[in-house]
Amino acid sequence: MVGPDNPETVFTWQAPPFKFGPGASEEIGYDLAQLGVREVLLVTDRHLEATGAPATVAKAIEAAGVDVAIYSGTGVEPTDASFADAVDFASTRKWDGFVAVGGGSVIDTAKAINLLTTYPAPVLDYINKPIGKGLAPPGPLKPLVAVPTTAGTGAESTAVCVLDVLDLKVKTGISHSRLRPTMAVIDPTLTLTLPRQVTAAAGMDVLGHALESYTARDHRSFAHRAPHERVAYCGANPVSDLWCERAIKLVGSALRRAASDGSDVAARTDMMLAATFAGMGFGNAGVHIPHACAYPIAGNVRGYRPDGYDADEAMVPHGQAVAITTPAAFRATFAAAPHRHVEAAAWLDADMAAATADDSEKLPTALAALMADIGIPNGLADVGYAEADVPTLVEGALKQTRLLQIAPIEASADTLGEVFKGSMRNW
Repeated sequence: MVGPDNPETVFTWQAPPFKFGPGASEEIGYDLAQLGVREVLLVTDRHLEATGAPATVAKAIEAAGVDVAIYSGTGVEPTDASFADAVDFASTRKWDGFVAVGGGSVIDTAKAINLLTTYPAPVLDYINKPIGKGLAPPGPLKPLVAVPTTAGTGAESTAVCVLDVLDLKVKTGISHSRLRPTMAVIDPTLTLTLPRQVTAAAGMDVLGHALESYTARDHRSFAHRAPHERVAYCGANPVSDLWCERAIKLVGSALRRAASDGSDVAARTDMMLAATFAGMGFGNAGVHIPHACAYPIAGNVRGYRPDGYDADEAMVPHGQAVAITTPAAFRATFAAAPHRHVEAAAWLDADMAAATADDSEKLPTALAALMADIGIPNGLADVGYAEADVPTLVEGALKQTRLLQIAPIEASADTLGEVFKGSMRNW
């Protein structure tokens, strides 16, 4: 990419304070009280509610003298309709804080509740351009404490919430620094009951965050922005790079173990650390082609129903949708920063990287091997797509301008088409 005449010289980096470790969720009542919260809505989903984890967290909140109610209607993959239902529920009462106990869908729903009850407006007003108006929240939001139960989305660290807009058949998001949770409480024991398939998909989402951020456009390649114009995703920068490197190494050593033995507390802990670190990386640098491609893959699904997910309708889990195009996407981006792709491959799987002679294939090969080992679908064909669907998928990906501008190459229709075609089968 040709650099701007007036290049950016400043990058921003933000992350919420967090508490990490087995048993951390037992202290959440104390943490809320320190934030001055006295009436809190706990957001979760019905599957998690059945495990008893949200009720346990609610008891810890009540023990600190904080009044709590539970909303468990979150969708598995949130939509504008499920956001509306959640906001309707939350609007029946005035809350001075929110707690999200769940994966990315739950945490993103809590972010939307916080935004849309504090500053009511049609959701399309806040959704990123060109799908929505991309308006900023008018002011600060209420305290939101995120308690992740999956090692995947990193939503506890990010300033983004993602949703499907049903009428448009597109997955998109709302992005602003004010959406970032006030605090994250990260307790690895909450992930011990996750099914293998959910663990695998969530883990690939972590890896996508870290790899895409590490290979993103350098923050200095953008035009200089005024302070009020700076966006949450500012491009690769030295601070995000550090977190991404550590996250990639942790995924390489822990994801196979966590997926094969859900009771491996050490592996679960390392994956929660990886998710947190990746969130601290991509929540500032940004993600690009695989995530942009994932949204139309999820949004246009027809009949695919993944194992391990108690979904009411066809769906491609976000982590699977991201993973499917990663080998082809990183082949496409290799020439933009060969050394970064080679480094990342070695961090992920040193033996595989050393055994692969072609530098451009080191990262795709390591990714395909990992996906095959943990049970990720073998390409778009496995989730119900054919080459005839490529134009529709490209059209959906091109709408993700917020993400594609972070890509280290020009993400044209032709480039995206080749990525989708190259992702029909990965091994």
